[in-house]
Formats: sequence, C-alpha cells, structure tokens
Amino acid sequence: MRLGINLGYWGAGMDGDNLAVAQEADRLGYDVCWAAEAYGSDAPTVLTWVAAQTESIDVGSAIMQIPARQPTMTAMTAATLDSLSGGRFRLGLGVSGPQVSEGWYGVKFDKPLARTREYVEIVRKAMTRERVSYEGVHWTLPLPGGPGKPIKLTVHPQREHIPLYIAAIGPKNLEQTGEIADGALLIFPSAEHLEETAIQPLRAGREKAGKTMEGFDVSPTLPLAVGDDVMGLADMFRPYTALYVGGMGSRKQNFYNQLAQRMGYEKEAAEIQDKYLDGDKAGAAAAVPHQLIDQTALLGPVERIAERMQAYAAAGVTTLNLAPAGFTLEERLTALRAGTDALERSGLA
Repeated sequence: MRLGINLGYWGAGMDGDNLAVAQEADRLGYDVCWAAEAYGSDAPTVLTWVAAQTESIDVGSAIMQIPARQPTMTAMTAATLDSLSGGRFRLGLGVSGPQVSEGWYGVKFDKPLARTREYVEIVRKAMTRERVSYEGVHWTLPLPGGPGKPIKLTVHPQREHIPLYIAAIGPKNLEQTGEIADGALLIFPSAEHLEETAIQPLRAGREKAGKTMEGFDVSPTLPLAVGDDVMGLADMFRPYTALYVGGMGSRKQNFYNQLAQRMGYEKEAAEIQDKYLDGDKAGAAAAVPHQLIDQTALLGPVERIAERMQAYAAAGVTTLNLAPAGFTLEERLTALRAGTDALERSGLA
C-alpha cells in the first residue's frame, strides 16, 4: 500500500505550511500530493505551484470539478500539467454537488452519471491527440451547422496515458467509476465497511468492463492525528465531520449523510443534519458519534495507526491519502513523519 497526502483547499491561511508539507512528503517518499477545489482556490494552479517546487511526488486534482470546465479544457490542463511536471500529474474528476454546480457555475445538476461518462470519454479522446468528434446528449463536438471542425490537442503529454480518477460516494457512481476510470477517490472511508460501501460496486464496474481490480487504485483520504489521547484527537474532527454529514448539500441530497447511513448511523446522521441545517453547528458537532470519527480517521499513537493501516490494506485500499492535522507546521510535519513510520511498522511499505 502506498501513501499520499491531501492538502485540501488553498487559501485558508496555511499556504506556506502546505507547501512545506508537500515538500516534506516528497522527501519522505510519499507517492502523490492531492489538492482540492470548491469555490475558492482552483486545483490546477496549486498543483503547478507544488510540482515546480518538488522533485518526484505525483500531483493530483481531488478534484477538478466537471461543471467548472469544458472537457477539452480539462484535457488541455491535464496535458500541460503532465508535461510541466515531467509526467507526475493525475487527473481527478467529480461532479461536485447541486449547490456549487448550480449556484456557482450555473450548470444544472442533472444526470450526473451520464455527464461524467461523456466527460471522461471526451477527455480521454482528446488526450490521445486524435481529432475530437463527439455526439452525446450533453456535449456535441464540433457543433453542427457551423464553422467548427474537429481539432486535435497540440500539447504532447509526458505520458501516453494520464491516470484518471473519479471522486465517488454513491453505489451507482462507484460502479461507473470502476468501469471507466483508473482509480476512485473516496472520502469518509471505514475499513470495517469498505467492502459493502465501495469495493463491491467498484468490482462490479470493473467486471462490466471485462477487468479485475488489479491495477485499479482505491484511494481514500483520511485525517491523521498522532498522540495518546484518542478521544481528544477525535474531538478535533467533530466540526469537519459535522460539516460534511450535516451541511454538505441539502436535506434531500447529501451524499455524505447517505454514506453515514449506509455505515449504520441512520439516526445519528439525521440528528447531525437537523442540527446543522437549523444553524446549531456546535450541537451538530457534539452529535457526531466518536466511533464514526474513529472509523474514518487515523488517530492515536504510531502503533495504533499502523494497525489501522493494515485494516485498510486488507479491505482493498491501494493508496492511503493522509491529511495530517495540527495547529502548527511542526505538528503537521510530525504527523506526516508518523505516517511513514506507521507504514513501515505495518509491514506494508
């Protein structure tokens, strides 16, 4: 099992620290560094900045939002980043959510699976550097009856095949991801529930495409906090968990809330959401069960984290992305180093 890091969003006041974390991960031999985007910092700019100041670690978008860009623009960005980084770019895609898609980008959040499939097909076609012609429900290239003509990408990526990941949570999305992608970006993964919540639908998608799970990258992100007080460490992530389970999306459509329900926290997920959407964020955080946090983060001393890593590897994880927590840069770097120590102690390195 390989290790990666996830820097999350840029512009939260820790930008210099984030670069230092990425550089230390590069020095320690971490496999990949991911950056996110929502409606603040964009992922490609951050990844270009990181790639220019690291040596060997891959850089990946987790994610570039599908409603934000035309698919051919994404192909251009991926090819450019792969070329500039010396073949170190990984393209992570996702549909985002209805609030961001419709509120920020003005793109209707409908038929997300069909849109994702068409998007991936166009991106892959463009990156092969053949002339792009495509007739779909959501995109048609070139537009009929006009001056447009099939065009091919002029930039040469460093590699013939840039790894393509999709951020997936729901069963149907996971199945399609297994079918059309090279990897899956997961969030709030529990080793105890990973088989039924992620691996089974991913495997079904691979089988649909005539493939096995061999070579497919199951790549979840987990917060990491090191110390002896597991309960206290878990409390650090109460607001984070409450935000996603309670506030990401609407009352009717929250993918993270639905995931918590599939993990057996139906009553608790409903309470967290009710409190959060009613404006009681502190109450929502307090309602998050300790077990839910402990199952979806790496907490405790190095020996305990090593045991959890073994559980994730046994569940099918191939790249474990860590989000090292801390109030200072040194605390985050200490957690990062503990991650490599734990991997060595687990015997998975």
